[in-house]
Amino acid sequence: MPFSDPGTGRIIYDSGRGTEPEKVILGEDCNCGDILGYSSGWKRALATAGSVVQGRLVALADGKSGGEVPASANAVVGGYSGATAGDYVYVDEGTNNGRITQTAPSTSGDANTIIGVALSATKVLFFLNSRADSTA
Repeated sequence: MPFSDPGTGRIIYDSGRGTEPEKVILGEDCNCGDILGYSSGWKRALATAGSVVQGRLVALADGKSGGEVPASANAVVGGYSGATAGDYVYVDEGTNNGRITQTAPSTSGDANTIIGVALSATKVLFFLNSRADSTA
């Protein structure tokens, strides 16, 4: 079964920030588990060349543009399917802002920074900001 990020219905198992994680103000709507980056506000990350928004945080709840959402750079998130345990994850390219993939983006100029590792077929441990930003 190929890897799938559902975009909704993700579960935060560990915020990595205790019971009171920091909050950010959103520049657009997001879902719990979306990867966020900063580009004139906290927005859903995207790996696509020309519109790259490097992943910096995981949204720990759903949020609306202009509202606050708790976020963490080190969270364990579940609700995925088909992940290969031990393989790295990246910000998705294309039109799936905020989602992840286990396929390293390879188009020239795409962001291909490793942002986490699959713990199982359904859970990912994120360690955003632990590696220098990189592009294909």
